[in-house]
Amino acid sequence: MVLARIILGFLAISPMSGYDLIRAFRTSAAHFWSADKAQIYRTLARLVADGHARTEVVPGTGAPDRVVHHLEASGRDLLIEWLASDQKPQAERDAFTAQIFFAESLTTGELRGILDARRAAAVDARDALRAVERSLPNADPTTQRGAWLRRKTLEQGIRAHEAHIEWLDDIRTGLGDAAT
Repeated sequence: MVLARIILGFLAISPMSGYDLIRAFRTSAAHFWSADKAQIYRTLARLVADGHARTEVVPGTGAPDRVVHHLEASGRDLLIEWLASDQKPQAERDAFTAQIFFAESLTTGELRGILDARRAAAVDARDALRAVERSLPNADPTTQRGAWLRRKTLEQGIRAHEAHIEWLDDIRTGLGDAAT
């Protein structure tokens, strides 16, 4: 249900093809929601079948035709209903944190190795979000509310990665210089 509402949200910003949606998830929503290609196309098909979105075939000039999805009134109604609803926090499932929880049987070297790999990935993810942030114009919350809110969610993603990096550094520091 949440994926469908997020897709409706993207379509409310602008009509999009399936490819455009995949790119939007990778570049602007990955820090708060993930979806793979199959999930996106399956959900799009269901939204169209249920009458919440419609398709338009846009002829390609020197390229294949594009199927662009547009938000329908019933889709906008569903989106508004979801946006106005109380979202209960969802339990997180994080395999890496579970690994750390049970990692006492690893050597210090092995533990440092997984911490360093995870830190490098978190730094790369944070830096990718910072690059997106730099590419966005500053938005005024009174005149460009949507753009401003999207920037604020991007900032939250950056802060989450920074907090994760700090946590990893804290664990690594706590390990000290022991080699075992």
